[in-house]
Parts: sequence; structure tokens; C-alpha cells
Amino acid sequence: MTLTELKYIVAVARAKHFGHAAEACFVAQPTLSVAIKKLEDELGVLLFERGGSEVSVTPLGAQIVAQAERVLEQTAAIKELAKQNKDPLAGPLRLGVIYTIGPYLLPPLVKNLIDNVPQMPLVLQENFTHKLLELLRQGELDAAIMALPLPDHGMAVQPLYDEPFIVAMPKHHPWAKRKEISAEDLKSETMLLLGAGHCFRDQVLEVCPEMARFSAPGGGTGMQRTFEGSSLETIRHMVASGIGLTVLPRASVTDLSESNGLLAYVPFTRPAPSRRVVIAWRKSFTRRAAIDAVMQAVSECHLPGVEMITYEAAA
Repeated sequence: MTLTELKYIVAVARAKHFGHAAEACFVAQPTLSVAIKKLEDELGVLLFERGGSEVSVTPLGAQIVAQAERVLEQTAAIKELAKQNKDPLAGPLRLGVIYTIGPYLLPPLVKNLIDNVPQMPLVLQENFTHKLLELLRQGELDAAIMALPLPDHGMAVQPLYDEPFIVAMPKHHPWAKRKEISAEDLKSETMLLLGAGHCFRDQVLEVCPEMARFSAPGGGTGMQRTFEGSSLETIRHMVASGIGLTVLPRASVTDLSESNGLLAYVPFTRPAPSRRVVIAWRKSFTRRAAIDAVMQAVSECHLPGVEMITYEAAA
């Protein structure tokens, strides 16, 4: 049994296709197939069921693949320990960010890291929370910036900042001049939401449960109508066209009193609904100084309207 063979079976389990797995491993498909067959013969078990265009993992194979992922992660940790002895900030850091944070945090964050730790470039990926956690567990990411609550994950987590929500509406909406809006007020409005899979959608539905009842099968009462969009910026343009109102994270709006444009932004009545943004990483990840560098860079981003959370860097 070799580490290369373990890498191959993990790749096939993820891709569910021998050809795609071979491409991901930068080897010819026959090379990968022969190596996996050799490992199956050595273990005396069938890891994959071959049939049709898609490959499925056998129940025992799933357990072996999970163990192989842990072995590969620990192998990577050995290499990281060697690097850390030299410089834990040297080399790329693979960072994931959820879609509703990336566009607003990444531009200042990347600039700060270039200024502070130019020897540690970021390799960035935007995705959904559940996918980022999966990539963290698989060792494909080193850290990820997400919003609470998180499903069971087993990761180390450090809070970064608290971000309130605000209401966005067409500039000529009757509420545009109001000082604040309560969640109760939104019952009578047409609301625009992100599509399923976005954690920000779930957080907004906690603020306005009526929207959840309306968008559920069979409809509901109280909320006129809801529309779903693929991104906050798509929804912002829909609001500007007069289709309805939406709820946005505060960092997505530079200036609430902005007089130009087609939108007006009004805060929620205090205590405003909000989300806590955190950074998560595997407990076995050895470059803690790199995580501290990211947290320090986030604290220097000066995001509008958010409350940064102080932290103590690891000794």
C-alpha cells in the first residue's frame, strides 16, 4: 500500500469517475486503474462498483476512503511541520469564503495580506458553507470564512466580526426616508431572497419567518410574494427595478445615506438582526501563524457597519 494509491482512491471517490480522477491526479487513466486494482487485490476487498458512466463506492470502500483521507491529511501535516520550522507564513494559504461575504471582504483582505505577508499568497475559493466544510475536512482548503451557525464540523473556530442586516428598497419607496424598520413591517412587502443553499437566506428567514411560510409548498398568508435570486448583486438590481425589497448584510453597502443610485437603505430597529462571521480551520493544521495573519488582516479591513471582535494571537 502506498500514499499514491490512497490518493487515487480518494480522487475516484470524489469524482465518481476514473477518467476525471486520473485528470485530477495528473496521470493516465490506465495507470490509476491498475494501481487501484492492485490495492483492492492486496486488501482483498472491492472498493468501487464499476458500472455505466458513474462509479460508486462500496460501503466498506467508503470507510477505507475516509481512513485514507485521514492518512493523507496527517502526511500533509508532517510536511507542514517541516515548513513551519522554517517559516509558517511562507507559501500559499488556501482560503474559502461563502458567497455573501467574498465580494465585500476579499478586496481589502487580499490587499492587507499583500502588504503584511507578501510571502503568503491566498488561493481563494467561494462556495456554500457545507461545501467549504467538506473541502476543509478533505484537506483541499486550509481555512474558511463563514457565518454562524455551522453544522457539526469538528473544526477550530475563531470569531472575526458581527455584521448587522439592513433593508434595501427602491429609492422612491414610501419607507425610503424612515430612520428604521422593524422585521414585523416586512410582512406586507414583496421580498426578494437568495436561493436555497445560501446560509444568508436561512438567516433572513429567521428574521422574517413569514417569508418561509409563503415560499413553502402551498403558500401562506401575510407576505405578498417572494422571489429568489442567485446572488446578492442580482437581487440588488431587481430591487432597484422596483420589484420589491430585500435584506442585505451591512458590509455590502458602503454608505447608508448614499444619495446617488436607485436604492435606499434603512437599518432595522434595534436590536438589529445580525450574523457572526468566523474563520474555521482543521485542528490538525500546523500553520497557526498563518491563521493569525488572516485574522489580523481582517481586523484591519474597516468594513462598513461591522463590529470587529478582538482576539489574542497564538504564542
